[in-house]
Order: sequence, then structure tokens, then C-alpha cells
Amino acid sequence: MARKPARADDVAPFRLEAPRRARVEIEFEEADILGTLFGQFDANLVQIENRLGVYISARGNRVQIEGPDDAVARARDVLKGMHQQLLQGQELDPGVVESLIAMSSEPTLEGIIAGGVDAPQVMIRTRKKTIVPRSATQIDYMRALASKDIIFALGPAGTGKTYLAVAQAVSQLISGSVQRLILSRPAVEAGERLGFLPGDMKEKVDPYLRPLYDALYDCMPPEQVERRIASGEIEIAPIAFMRGRTLADAFVILDEAQNTTPAQMKMFLTRFGQNSRMVVCGDPKQVDIPGGDTMSGLADSVKRLEEVEGMSVVRFGAGDVVRHPIVGRIVEAYEGKGD
Repeated sequence: MARKPARADDVAPFRLEAPRRARVEIEFEEADILGTLFGQFDANLVQIENRLGVYISARGNRVQIEGPDDAVARARDVLKGMHQQLLQGQELDPGVVESLIAMSSEPTLEGIIAGGVDAPQVMIRTRKKTIVPRSATQIDYMRALASKDIIFALGPAGTGKTYLAVAQAVSQLISGSVQRLILSRPAVEAGERLGFLPGDMKEKVDPYLRPLYDALYDCMPPEQVERRIASGEIEIAPIAFMRGRTLADAFVILDEAQNTTPAQMKMFLTRFGQNSRMVVCGDPKQVDIPGGDTMSGLADSVKRLEEVEGMSVVRFGAGDVVRHPIVGRIVEAYEGKGD
């Protein structure tokens, strides 16, 4: 027998339950770092309040958090992560706080920041700073940088692709596990025509390579960077300079790889030598190859090599942007339009 259709008044009305409220208290023993933990005029606490929708009050060395139970749990983990950063002698700025807030939705946040049996700490140590992951994808990326032979890092600007690769390269150069650091990128303008550039070859290509210099100077004292460049331990050059070489005992980074042709990418990848590591960084959605008809060497190589043993492909998204939060929103807006 056919089932009688339900009348509208037979259906129970849908009720949206209010989120459960919670209140937790954290006590910090190290009173001397509380000023830095809370920030000037409690700016760090206000940042957490605004992002997670909680209310935080601090009295002495005790902090009380009130709000929806899931948001309170996240705020508690963020404060613990900030506290642990300071205990480890690391810097705490709005960018770090924002990154911890973004990662607080990951169940491994506390293990990443504090270390533990089930979640080993992930970090890169350089002469100037110790770097910890600022997004969930950066965790996978940093692990790949420490273990894989060739890593493809794909995603928008501001996700730490090149910076973390340079930091890992500097760390391995300092430790002696590689003898050389080679940084390269194609000399292609980003949708502009700069015309004739005066000067010798170094002066002509340096403007294209400036982001690599910036990352280096952030990880090593300037005098060490200059000394190692002069000795040949660090080499920064356009991709065309890689032809015909075998890059052994080296950490090799190719930045802006989306602007290579398939032939250039094949040439570059086949330079791989003994005891080397190679990182290829790029944003497949920002191709500036002149003419516009040539396929990007980055997209071609990932398609061909993603399943090859010893290689790793890490894909970043707008949610992994670790610059100002508005940068992530800009990326999301452009990606939403399909550009």
C-alpha cells in the first residue's frame, strides 16, 4: 500500500540548538614572560578573542576563557602554543599568533608546538632563528624537505614554499650534510616588460633573484651570506646557467617554476646528482611565460612525475597563507573567480 504523504503539520519543526558554553582557566608559572605572551595592551589576547569569538580575562598569572566550548578549546591550545614558543626562545608576533589560531583546528597542534611521543616536533634550525610550521600543510612540507629527494611545492604566494626550502637548505649547509646551496629561477617578468637592464650579468639578473636573497638574509647573518657566495658555497643564478652541469652534494631550489618550459624543467631535473636534494616551487595559477601558448614546465613535470618513487608533491591553498590574513582572503577571492 502506498505510503500516505506527510502533512506539513505532521513534520517536527527544525530547531537550531545554541552552541554549548564553556569556561576554562589556565595558570602560567613563568610570570616574567606574561607581558610578551599577552602582548602590548593585551593585543595578543584581543587577537584571539576577535578570531575565535571568545572572551579572555587575565588576572596575574591566571587566564580565564569563556565562550562556545569548541572555540574555548581552540583558544586554550593557542595560548599554550604561544607559551611554549616563548619558553623555547622563539619570537611571538601577530603573524605567529595568527598561524597558531589557523592551526588550532588541527588535532595535532599541541604535539607540533610542544613535541611528544605521538607527534614529533617539526622545526628547522638556522643561525638566526628556529622555524616551526605555521599551517597544517607546512608540517607535511617540512617533513618532506627533511626526507625526500625531490619535492614539488605548489600553491599561492605567502604560503612559505620558498622560505622554508631556503631555511632547510641553510640548515643542511651549516650542518655539513651538503656542500653547496644552489638557488635558481627563470628570468621572466611577471606580466611586465622591463626592457634593457644596464650593468654586468649579475646586475641584470639580480632583480629576478631578489626574493631568494631576502630569504637567505633572514636565515643567515649578511656577512656569512656574502662570504659563502664569494667562495661558491652559495650560488644564485637563472635556470639557464644550470645547463650541462651535474649538481652533486648540493641543496638545489628552483623558484617560480611555473614560468619554465617543459624542456627547461627536464633539463633542470636531470641535473640531480649524488647526495643532493632538489625543491621545485611555484604557483600553477600564475604563469607568466611569454606568448601564453607554451605549457608550463611545472604542470607538465608534476603530471609526469607525481607517482615516481623518491618524489613528493605538496599542495598549498589559500588557507595556508601565512602573511597578513587579508592576503589569504585576496587569494580566495581570485581563486573563487576561476582566475
